[in-house]
Amino acid sequence: MTSSHQGYSFPLRETVSREKISFHNRYGIQLAGDLYLPRNASGNLAAVAVAGPFGAVKEQCAGLYAQELAGRGFAALAFDPSFIGESGGQARNVASPDINTEDFCAAVDFLSTRDFLDPERIGILGICGWGGMALNAAAMDTRIKAVVSSTMYDMTRVTAKGYFDGQDNAEARYQTKKLLCDQRTADYKTGIPARAGGVVDPLPEDAPFFVKDYSDYYTTERGYTERSLNSGDGWNVTSSLSFLNMPILQYSGEIRSAVLMLHGEKAHSCYFSRDAYAAMVKDSPFAENKELLLIPDAVHTDLYDRKDIIPFDKIERFFRMNLK
Repeated sequence: MTSSHQGYSFPLRETVSREKISFHNRYGIQLAGDLYLPRNASGNLAAVAVAGPFGAVKEQCAGLYAQELAGRGFAALAFDPSFIGESGGQARNVASPDINTEDFCAAVDFLSTRDFLDPERIGILGICGWGGMALNAAAMDTRIKAVVSSTMYDMTRVTAKGYFDGQDNAEARYQTKKLLCDQRTADYKTGIPARAGGVVDPLPEDAPFFVKDYSDYYTTERGYTERSLNSGDGWNVTSSLSFLNMPILQYSGEIRSAVLMLHGEKAHSCYFSRDAYAAMVKDSPFAENKELLLIPDAVHTDLYDRKDIIPFDKIERFFRMNLK
């Protein structure tokens, strides 16, 4: 499988420019990004940093979202999180609830210091697993004025509790930790971290729908790109360890900036957004600028790239209202 757009899963619009940039996070890791700008831009622009999904890279739907935002007059930075894609960090193919939250804040550092951007009008947008990271960043970083999460996963919840919290017990977590820690020993002996494997390909006949949904995006021309972990050999097996022990979204009720959460009503993952939104607004004095929008009949990956389904008009209005 190859991508038909020079490594990107979508063509570049004539009305938008794309420039490769780099910036560093607080841990000194060099991050790679694509900065999308409207070609007819003038004056200081509002800006949005975009990342996700979990295991994807900037050449996939993060770039598609960023390009769409640039086409609507925003500066938009699609970036690869630490340890994957063209970004730095050793070892490779690992994730961290702390460092990957910091990656969003580092993107805000970069955007805040560009002469042609307005540091008082910066938002972030996270897709899938990076939707959770975006909300986590907004709970910490007071410079973020607005945040959108799309088809959000709370990766710490699903790792520690299983899907629909079906393994939310100490014994299940212990057995998972034991397997992962045994793998640490094996990895140290060989010096080569074992990989978990990307999206299943070819699909077994009895694969559940959400696995078919992922396969349709990551293993076909629709979304395939060679740097994507989900299109290749996946994360390191031991990458899940910190997600078992360090839950995100603990202070989401203290987010003062505006939040728009988008999710497909028929997505297997919809409960993440429903529950996170409920926790965010419960007894919170900052609930009035929070919104959960469920998209009828949409499944998880529909909000990756289905421009006929993703409510870009709504996203544009949200950012215009809250980045002014």
